[in-house]
Amino acid sequence: MTASADTDFADVAAGDAVRSLDSSIRTIWTIKMAAFSLLLFLPALFYDLTHLFSPDSWLPAGALSGTVLLGGVLYCVVWPRLRHRAWGFALRPEEIYMEHGVLQHVRTIVPLRRIQHVDVSQDLIEREFALGRLVVHTAGSRSSDVVIPGLPLSEAEAIRDKIKRFILEDPLTEEPV
Repeated sequence: MTASADTDFADVAAGDAVRSLDSSIRTIWTIKMAAFSLLLFLPALFYDLTHLFSPDSWLPAGALSGTVLLGGVLYCVVWPRLRHRAWGFALRPEEIYMEHGVLQHVRTIVPLRRIQHVDVSQDLIEREFALGRLVVHTAGSRSSDVVIPGLPLSEAEAIRDKIKRFILEDPLTEEPV
């Protein structure tokens, strides 16, 4: 990548201040990751208990469940913090800018003209923390849904209403050919 390409992208990314998600999303992600880790830990524990006194066991007693437990705890403690640090978004006059990803950093720009409809959704855990997800449905087949998680519900609804006003008020200004 050339220096001018880096500068051009920096100008695009610096258009408006990129905002981070609500910090409560880390707790939600931790809860969901802990549930997933538990689903992995229970079979490992079952294996260790059923092979506890077996002479043909290829692992020492508790090695599998201990490893899964340690990995699950590290996953639940470290990953939500890294994921929260990597997330950012900005609502600009003509577009939505998003960046996310810990291992693979993705920067997405969604032109507001391409948006077909916008939803605000919550799952059971998000409802307890008064957070929601802004789901933007765009025209096109590849990656046509863009999701911004971890927004306070009132903010997600306000952004949805701004986008809705843009869609309804902004007629296509293309000149006839």
